[in-house]
Amino acid sequence: MSVLVFVEGFNGEIKKSSLEAATYGYQVAQQLGTTATAVAIGEVHEDALAKLGEQGISKVLYDADSRLNQFVADAYVKVIAKAAQQENAKVLVFSNSNIGAAVGSKLAVRLNGSLATNVTTLPKTDGGQFIVTRSVFSGKAFADVALTSDVKIIAVKKNALEIANAGSGAATVEKFSADLTDAEFVAAPKETIMQDTSGGVLLTEAEIVVSGGRGLKGPENWHLVEDLAKALGAATACSKPVADLDWRPHHEHVGQTGIAVSPNLYIAIGISGAIQHLAGVNSSKVIVVINKDPEAPFFKAADYGIVGDAFDVVPKLIEAAKALDK
Repeated sequence: MSVLVFVEGFNGEIKKSSLEAATYGYQVAQQLGTTATAVAIGEVHEDALAKLGEQGISKVLYDADSRLNQFVADAYVKVIAKAAQQENAKVLVFSNSNIGAAVGSKLAVRLNGSLATNVTTLPKTDGGQFIVTRSVFSGKAFADVALTSDVKIIAVKKNALEIANAGSGAATVEKFSADLTDAEFVAAPKETIMQDTSGGVLLTEAEIVVSGGRGLKGPENWHLVEDLAKALGAATACSKPVADLDWRPHHEHVGQTGIAVSPNLYIAIGISGAIQHLAGVNSSKVIVVINKDPEAPFFKAADYGIVGDAFDVVPKLIEAAKALDK
């Protein structure tokens, strides 16, 4: 029996959130006295898969079927279910991404398993129980949940734990196939998840996000956000009103009805901080707010705040960021 971790790739590399999931999976395996195996799908470099040994993964099952380069839930579910059966895995670990949440829920039905999403802690296994803590109500509270089914499926909240270097050797990479048919690649409506890059960086995986709101007054001023993001190696994002006004594409909209992000640093420029926006960014480790209104609600959630006009403040930040690279 092993703990099975599903790892997601992007541009041939393992996503940061999946490295966190691998770390979590290994630590659960240590608790249970077993090993951690990963399953990878689609276009991922084999040397990147082997490096999962650094997170304690002993073996990677790799299905390189090119049809899996685009996400289709039923196909992904079949691959992971077969891997779980082969490894006799009773604990499955995912990142709490759009893909992880979609696949995890379908697997819970297929495998008759218990599912917990937005998990923030390692399980408590005293007395034969299996209890995890979940982040609920947009991060405003936590709930302890007992997983009682034979198969337990966990989606780990992004940035909930540090990526650990638990091993020194390389993971063994094994070719794996679920013998998929063409019928399993017929996506249901809205089933295909696009992975959009923003500012040249995958938004959901970005370490730093620079985001703008209506305080920038128009799309012609968005170069301030883009230039600061470029100087910091960050992704760009925006508030919902900005996307609704078509100043920016909707895949950059972060918030309760958009994308939830969990960067190490979130910089909000000209965003008031409505509760719907905060719900999508409050998992950020550090929040910096730039707004000329000292009463802007966002300041209450900020770790650092600058009261000032973005058109004066941001150019100075860009120059300071550029100077760090010299």
